[in-house]
Amino acid sequence: MSKVIRTGANVHAALYRRFSAPAFRRMAGLPVLLLTVRGRRSGREITTPVCYIESDGGYAVTGSAGGSDAEPQWFRNLRAAPTATIEVGDSRHVVTVRILDGEERDALWRRFAAEGTTFGGYEEKTERRIPVALLTPA
Repeated sequence: MSKVIRTGANVHAALYRRFSAPAFRRMAGLPVLLLTVRGRRSGREITTPVCYIESDGGYAVTGSAGGSDAEPQWFRNLRAAPTATIEVGDSRHVVTVRILDGEERDALWRRFAAEGTTFGGYEEKTERRIPVALLTPA
């Protein structure tokens, strides 16, 4: 199944870069950015389209995985990386990565649940605490 997901992410990233159509730049009611982060085991750069919320001059992303019990691989890679690269529309930025906790994490998770069309029930589907990271342009 992970090959199917990776292939879908690669196709989405290619379409995002090629077309500015909302179909490729929004998901679940939220804008999408392309996140490129080095694989923690492979060492190669991997690009994944992810929903985001703007916050404090940065971009909040969440490793919700649709409420799955397993954290998505891209978020595991993000945990191991001090920096990453994002593409927001036609702009590209190197960002610092900060995994959030406490009230800061909770406030942004509430925004994902309120502003996104599918995030609301994800925490009820899993026992894990869904992580949120803030990506801040360097």
